[in-house]
Amino acid sequence: MRSLFLRVFVLFWIAMALIVIGSVAITLALTAREFDNAEAGRRPSVAMLAYEALESGGNAGLKDWLRHNEHLVPDRELYVIGPDGHDILGRQLSSVAMRRLEFIEREALANREMPRIGRAGPPAPPPGGAPPPEGAPSPGDPAPDEHFHPPRIAAQIIGPDGSAYTVMLVPRRANIFGALGVPPIALTILGMALLVSALASWWLARHLSAPIRRIQAGARALATEDLRVRVSAGLEGRQDEVAVLARDFDAMADRLRANRSALTQLLRDISHELRSPLARMRVALGLARQPSTDPQRQLDRMEREIERLDGLISQVLKLARLHGRDAQFERETFELDEVLEEVVHDARFEGAVKDCRIELTGEARGTKVQGNRELLRSAIENVLRNAVRYSPHGATVEVTVKRTPAGLSIVVDDQGPGVPAADLERIFEPFYRVAESRDRDSGGEGIGLAITSQVLKAHGGAAHAVNRPGGGFEVELALPAAVLA
Repeated sequence: MRSLFLRVFVLFWIAMALIVIGSVAITLALTAREFDNAEAGRRPSVAMLAYEALESGGNAGLKDWLRHNEHLVPDRELYVIGPDGHDILGRQLSSVAMRRLEFIEREALANREMPRIGRAGPPAPPPGGAPPPEGAPSPGDPAPDEHFHPPRIAAQIIGPDGSAYTVMLVPRRANIFGALGVPPIALTILGMALLVSALASWWLARHLSAPIRRIQAGARALATEDLRVRVSAGLEGRQDEVAVLARDFDAMADRLRANRSALTQLLRDISHELRSPLARMRVALGLARQPSTDPQRQLDRMEREIERLDGLISQVLKLARLHGRDAQFERETFELDEVLEEVVHDARFEGAVKDCRIELTGEARGTKVQGNRELLRSAIENVLRNAVRYSPHGATVEVTVKRTPAGLSIVVDDQGPGVPAADLERIFEPFYRVAESRDRDSGGEGIGLAITSQVLKAHGGAAHAVNRPGGGFEVELALPAAVLA
């Protein structure tokens, strides 16, 4: 079960189901014991007490006894119905008592033809020695008490004058909670509900709080710049939201650590790139001060180094402004084919030195883009100039524009040596060079492809690089459909 929502839902559903099932079972068990068995046992005893009062004091004594014993049975109303069909105290019968009395009358009518059990004793056996009818007492059985009729739904007592009185125990007015209003049942169900809910809540609290406390501790560690902290240990088998949050936290910590390392490396690379032209300027300045050296030549050298420094700083500032998808820059709508033709025309001029041909094909005609024209031009130019730089003499560089389901792609293929597989992702990092040597003859400052990657990200796209199976190198610049007008 991967979803934490489902776990919580199912847990509480099972807990409530257990409580309901247990409540029903307990109610049935206690009700059967408290009501059914007790009712069967106390009806004869109440009838016996009523008969004793009737025998000793007659009708007046029975009334007096009932007056003092109305609440003899706590959960029952006690009625004594006289021969006239009314309560001897003149009380209004409840609806339950009325229905029970009607049932008794119907039962009496149905059994009117049965032999009366009383002073006359048992019925005589039928002539011819035939066995008595089923249900009738046999001659050897003791005669039943002549002062009681056989109890059915209510007991009847017979007075000295032969008058029959019906003793009824009727449930009091129903509680809105039914059997749950009985204290033993209510307390038992309450205890069971507290136990089940406590166990479920304990498991749920433990299930949720342990990883959350670990994530909380990890967040505090990150606040103290401890980027080695990880919180997903022990949650490998879980797929719920908390486990996913823990893994996302670890991914964030990894990314922060990588960004910190990249920032440190970037600062080192920038310092190195700045130090190199400054060192050459210092040498040129020292040579210019010597009498035997041509000062103009050294001044020209320093001017070139200053221009290189200025270009490098501009590139770094551009990269900083383009960092992330939230980069702020002016947007406009322009024709993509015009930008591509300009870039290809400039690259052909540079490639003519190496007799390098550049071919532009694809579906760029009529395609409009909403973005920054100069930034996209710079991004495409960086890739195309790298392709021309690393292509051999007489090679062909292909620039292909094609539509994709996600938008549009600009693919630049060259016939150069390619890039080691381990470096394919890192070539888009600032100041990263594939060659071990940092000599600029093997490439530029190592920031052009980083700017290309950030320009594409700022427009919602991405840059990808692969080695071609037949040799050569390919860079794909993907633009999303959202920026296409």
